[in-house]
Amino acid sequence: MIPFPVSHSLRQRARPLLPATLVLALAACASSGGLQPQGRLLDTGSLHSERTLATSDLSVAAFPASDWWRAFGDPQLDALVAEALAGHPSLDAADARLRQAQAQAGIARAERLPSLSVSGGYTGVRLPESMVGEELGGRYMGSGQVAFDFSYGFDLWGGKRASWEAAVDTAHAAAVDAQAARLKLASGMVQAYVELDRAWRAHDIAEQELERARKTLQLVRQRRAAGIDSDLQVRQAEARVPAAQQQLQAAQQQIDAARTALAALLGQGPDRGLVIARPQALDVTELQLPGVLPSELLGRRPDIVAARWRVEAAARQIKVAKARFYPSFNLTALAGVVAPNVGDLLRSGSTFAYLGPALSLPIFEGGRLRAGLAGADASYDLAVAGYNQAVVDALREVADQVNAVRSLEQQVQSQQQAVATAGSAFELAGQRYRAGIGNYLDVLSAQSQLLGAQQALTALHSQQLLAAARLSQALGGGYAPSADGVAAPLSSSSPVSPHS
Repeated sequence: MIPFPVSHSLRQRARPLLPATLVLALAACASSGGLQPQGRLLDTGSLHSERTLATSDLSVAAFPASDWWRAFGDPQLDALVAEALAGHPSLDAADARLRQAQAQAGIARAERLPSLSVSGGYTGVRLPESMVGEELGGRYMGSGQVAFDFSYGFDLWGGKRASWEAAVDTAHAAAVDAQAARLKLASGMVQAYVELDRAWRAHDIAEQELERARKTLQLVRQRRAAGIDSDLQVRQAEARVPAAQQQLQAAQQQIDAARTALAALLGQGPDRGLVIARPQALDVTELQLPGVLPSELLGRRPDIVAARWRVEAAARQIKVAKARFYPSFNLTALAGVVAPNVGDLLRSGSTFAYLGPALSLPIFEGGRLRAGLAGADASYDLAVAGYNQAVVDALREVADQVNAVRSLEQQVQSQQQAVATAGSAFELAGQRYRAGIGNYLDVLSAQSQLLGAQQALTALHSQQLLAAARLSQALGGGYAPSADGVAAPLSSSSPVSPHS
């Protein structure tokens, strides 16, 4: 493109018109009036939880450690969690999403910078004499050129900067999502391991029950031979043996299922679970509750932090949409050399240059710009709603687990008394049998009650372990914003304003 020459006098006359032109351009632009987001971040001060958590009987301490599962005291569990965190496919997917978001942030950053490219080429043509005459026709003519192309779009209204910042915020959210995936995986490993421990304990009780059923059948047959019991008692005793065998088989199936679940959480095939040994005696750790909730919880839950980053990104996207309503100013420059022969490109007189400033005014877009801004407002409202819901859900999860811990503690105390009572009854029945006062069926019956009470206590013990794991997860699982190199976003009371 060859620029048209402009006289000096024309420039002098046009210069005073530039400010007026800009004013008229702004006035002629499409209007964004009447459009604004409706979402409002939840005031955490209105989420009263003091009474619920104050009656939890939990000691006040810091938030859980990042390796909170070590408190259960099982080296095999520690090794399994470490193996899972080293390479589960779900973590690979989270890392890929993070890299994708970071790449998008890089693209948005590049949009703010000038672009410079170089091109070169050679063109040759031979025109027939019948078209251009003898003077030009019949001869071969060519030209070679090398040119540098420069372009830059000025960010007059901050739209490009806001787009880049939104992409960075989205990348921050993806980084926190990766930490949330690690927490979810670790918690899933602990819960599956607790289920394996419960299944093994149920297996022990089922073995004892099967042994009791066989002894009962043997005794009843002896009593039937002596004429003390009838065939009905024999049939009843015989029915208890396959029932006890079914309980043992069910417990083994639960062991196999827990092992398979652990293998899947490790990202391995089912055979990996076959070499997982029986868990050691897992400790019910002394549960502790942080002293400051819910405000501190906002920065300790990765799902809440990620949701907050998405609110920040959505607010900046509103600024991007608003910037499209205003004029855009671009500068294009082209410079290079051109000559009939490639060897003449560096000779004097072969250079050319072009400078082309351009102003674009969005006067009529058929409602596209307003629809884009309305969509950005709705996206912000959606992000705010997601954040508010995450905060409410987080407090509910903490309250649920605190209530579960408190209730399970009382249930365990009651069940321990039931086990002690059943144990005393079993001991008394044995003493009566050895003294010749009672019969052995009373002993086996008392033993059955004792085994049932022990089974219930074992189930409550497993529920306590699960409550400990879930409470640690509900409190953020040791997540801290500095752990992933991403600073926490602004406090909930001072977000990036979407109204500016």
